[in-house]
Amino acid sequence: MHISEGVLSGPVLACGWALAAGGVALGLRRVDYDRLMTVAILSAAFFVASLVHVPIGPVSVHLILNGLLGAVLGLAAFPAVCIALLLQAMLFQFGGLVVLGVNTVDMALPAVVCALVFGPLLRAGGKARLVGAFCCGFLAVLGAGLLTALALALSGEAFLTTAKLILLAHVPIMCAEGVLTAMVVGFLAKVRPEMLASSGLAG
Repeated sequence: MHISEGVLSGPVLACGWALAAGGVALGLRRVDYDRLMTVAILSAAFFVASLVHVPIGPVSVHLILNGLLGAVLGLAAFPAVCIALLLQAMLFQFGGLVVLGVNTVDMALPAVVCALVFGPLLRAGGKARLVGAFCCGFLAVLGAGLLTALALALSGEAFLTTAKLILLAHVPIMCAEGVLTAMVVGFLAKVRPEMLASSGLAG
C-alpha cells in the first residue's frame, strides 16, 4: 500500500500534501496531553504491522490497522499515520518523503471517514459496536486500496494494471482487519472504555 518515489505525477503529489497537511493540522487539535500515550501506542502498532509484507504475485500485502486507528483516535489518526510513515520512509525506505502526503491520505482519510460514518454504531455498544468496528476495519482498508489505485491511475495508464492488482490482493486483508478491529474494540470497551470515548467519534 506504500507508493514509492518517482511514480506519481506532480499534481497528485501536490494534492496529497495539501490534504495531508489539513488532516494532520485538524488531528493535532484532537491530541491533548491525556491522549498522547494512546496516539503513540497506536502509531507504533501501525508502524510495526505495516512492516511485515507478504508477497502475493507481483505485489505484496500487509496489515494496515487504519480502521482501528480511526475507531479509537478519530481525527488524530492523521498525525499518528503520518508519523509512522515518516519513520518508515527514513529508517527502512518504505514509501518516501516526496510521496508521504499521498500515502498519509491514502491510509488516514478512509480511517477517519469510516469512524465518522460508523460512529453511531461504535457508540451504541454490544453487537452494534462490534459490527461498526468490523465495518471500520474492512472498509478502511478498502478505502485505502481505492485511494492508492486512484493515485496510480491518475499518474498514468501504465499503472492501471498495478492499481487493480493492489486492490484485489488486499481483499483477504480487509476481512482480517475487520475481525481484528472488532476484537480489539470489543476488548477496549471492556477494559479501557475511555480510550474509545476520547476519540470524539466512538465514545
